[in-house]
Amino acid sequence: MVEIIRAGGWLMLPIILCSIVAIAIVIERFWSLSATRITPKHTLAQVWTWLKNNQLDSSKLRELRLSSPLGEVLAAGLLTSKHGRAAMIESIEQGAAQVIHDMERYLSTLGTIAAITPLLGLLGTVVGMIRVFNEIMLQGTGNANALAGGISEALISTAAGLTVAIPTYIWHRHFTRKVESLVLTLEQESIKLVDALHSDRKVEVK
Repeated sequence: MVEIIRAGGWLMLPIILCSIVAIAIVIERFWSLSATRITPKHTLAQVWTWLKNNQLDSSKLRELRLSSPLGEVLAAGLLTSKHGRAAMIESIEQGAAQVIHDMERYLSTLGTIAAITPLLGLLGTVVGMIRVFNEIMLQGTGNANALAGGISEALISTAAGLTVAIPTYIWHRHFTRKVESLVLTLEQESIKLVDALHSDRKVEVK
């Protein structure tokens, strides 16, 4: 492995650094974007139970806000629920904006890594081919080892860049879709709470 890295040239170092950062982000986002952590199933039912039993006070709101991102959004809406449906929805949107921003953290970095690692590999190809042509100019085509070294450097760096970029792009798309799904769940749960408090129609809260 060390020999391959050396053969790939100095551009292997930023490619390896990008791979380490990508792996760290994937592990962190995989844990942070868990549905059970973002949108626990029984959060809305718990809130509705507090409301029906007239137990919703400042301590309960604080507990709700700290329990999960969904709880944070619902707590933001409950704080202004007495001021009408429009005020409640506006507070929910403001709370959701911060939650969504937190869920999208590091995704732009992951996308950037997926975009630049093939370019780093391509740059390694160019550097390797420049080395090949310099050897040809200085020694002609008789030094096969020198020519093979330059071509190897070009191919290894390109392969390394693509090896990092392809799974990174896949994970970036996966997490982007995951955030979209979680945002939809946040919206649905929030609307259920708004309708339960400011609507005449019956809302089922499971």
